[in-house]
Amino acid sequence: MRVLVAMSGGVDSAVAAARAVDAGHEVVGVHLALSRMPGTLRTGSRGCCTIEDSRDAHRVAGMLGIPFYVWDFSERFKEDIVDDFIAEYAAGRTPNPCMRCNERIKFAALLDRALALGFDRIATGHYAEVVRDAEGRPELHRGEDLLKDQSYVLGVLTGDQLEHCYFPIGASASKADVRAEAAERGFPVANKPDSYDICFIPDGDTKAWLSDKIPMRPGLIKDAGGEVLGEHDGAMTFTIGQRKGLGIGKPAADGRPRFVTGLDPATNTVTVGSREDLAVGHLTGIRTSWCGPAPADIGSTPESAIDCEVQIRAHADPVPARAWLGEVIAEVPAHEADVPAARPAGQLLHVDVGEELSGVAPGQTMVIYRGTRVLGQATIDVTAPDRLGV
Repeated sequence: MRVLVAMSGGVDSAVAAARAVDAGHEVVGVHLALSRMPGTLRTGSRGCCTIEDSRDAHRVAGMLGIPFYVWDFSERFKEDIVDDFIAEYAAGRTPNPCMRCNERIKFAALLDRALALGFDRIATGHYAEVVRDAEGRPELHRGEDLLKDQSYVLGVLTGDQLEHCYFPIGASASKADVRAEAAERGFPVANKPDSYDICFIPDGDTKAWLSDKIPMRPGLIKDAGGEVLGEHDGAMTFTIGQRKGLGIGKPAADGRPRFVTGLDPATNTVTVGSREDLAVGHLTGIRTSWCGPAPADIGSTPESAIDCEVQIRAHADPVPARAWLGEVIAEVPAHEADVPAARPAGQLLHVDVGEELSGVAPGQTMVIYRGTRVLGQATIDVTAPDRLGV
């Protein structure tokens, strides 16, 4: 089998490439150049896909004796990931760029090119597994190491894409085992720190980065009753659930901390309230997609909902839930919508949570599971405190 391994320059993709070679596949390594900014180097363990990472990946490929290439996806990355990230924040949402990168770059643009060049699979260092059902169709499941499981960020994959995915380290017992294997192989990246934060904001200061991209307008900070509590220098730099950095001079009447509970880009207003005001019992999602076959028993009413679990962040615990399908909506451009951001065409997904969630922001991704299997995902569009079902 011809396998194209996406080598990020980290330990996981290095071991993934090595295991693909050991399995007897014809392996080629590729590093994705996602930025054209000169001198973009890692700061500590932040970021990924940098010049330094490219060199690390090249060294490992040389040790494995496999061909290695650097493919320039920077223009596509800017349009599909960076520009989308800016637009979502400008609309008062909190996007997940890693989900979009997997959806539009690593398992779309990269996979399309790989298939065009005659490769059978693309492999990555993700902690997840592809399992075949009784009919031979691929399903995405959590990785063996639940502490490192990355199935959440792969929830955007479709069944057709899963047919061509290969995750060689998904069955690894732990990240420590992967590092030990890398050390045994003599890989220089064996102890390289994990990357974190947003790769195109390597210093981690999202607010400062956004302030250079989005015109900042001073506005008001209010409570739920409309009382003005303070001012801000840009509503889009806040996110639902935020507690620190609110800039409110006086404490709440009850002395308890305040949290961001609402953002209104149209009026440039930030609303704050108590922790109780962040309670979420229902989620409505757009951009719904299924990771393999859609559940056959999911209905279009709360009474025909399926039992599942929902996860709303990469490292959040899943909670029991009930999910059902909503209406199919037409595309609504942002300037015509009664919501702050454009809504793409597609089917809505409704989810009632069995355990109350807190601080969920529109723009986040919800991924639904049955046990270890990923069923699908949707981008959270609206949250509500009360459940809709019974």
